[in-house]
Amino acid sequence: MAPKADNTEGIVLNFVNEQNRPLNVQNAADSLQKFNLKKAAVQKALDNLCDSGKISFKEYGKQKIYLARQDQFDIPDSEELNRMKEENAKLQENLDEQKKAISEVDAEMKSLQSNLTLEEINAKESKLRKEVDEMEKKLIKLREGVTLVSPEERKAIEGLYSEALNQWRRRKRMFRDVWDAITENSPKNPKEFKEELGVEYDEDVGVSFQSFADLMQHGKKRR
Repeated sequence: MAPKADNTEGIVLNFVNEQNRPLNVQNAADSLQKFNLKKAAVQKALDNLCDSGKISFKEYGKQKIYLARQDQFDIPDSEELNRMKEENAKLQENLDEQKKAISEVDAEMKSLQSNLTLEEINAKESKLRKEVDEMEKKLIKLREGVTLVSPEERKAIEGLYSEALNQWRRRKRMFRDVWDAITENSPKNPKEFKEELGVEYDEDVGVSFQSFADLMQHGKKRR
């Protein structure tokens, strides 16, 4: 149920005075929807308030802009304005301090939330102790000269390693044969052609075939 006309004017007058800024009818109608006031009722109330001199208005073309009467407000003198500015500065400083304190509390809360719970700490400690025990057992075996890899396993691993080296050597040779055939009659500089194609030698990426081959020989000598 919509408010009565006199009550509508009272609502609109209070709103205009509280806002104390230029308003058009749409601004007022949008803000007063909570009072179940239609735009037409708000328009009528604004016009009636203007006619009675309770508010003022200015026309800009076909649009009216409504204003609260400024003579009803106490205008502070320069001394009062300075006092208000100082008070505002103090309030702003206090607000900044409060924001800083809140930020510090938030940071502390995040830090606490990121820490492990007692249950998680105990679980992690148990896991680490188990890992340490296993490593100590392996270390004891190594100190006692116990063979951790059987001769059969070692031979199988060396066979796989040797086969990998042979494949590597074979592929290097195949590439070199093809590359030499291509670049032999090519007008392009081999180095520039290599960079253009994005070709990389083992040495370009810090890999040495010979160093891996030496590892194989070194392992055989140790036995």
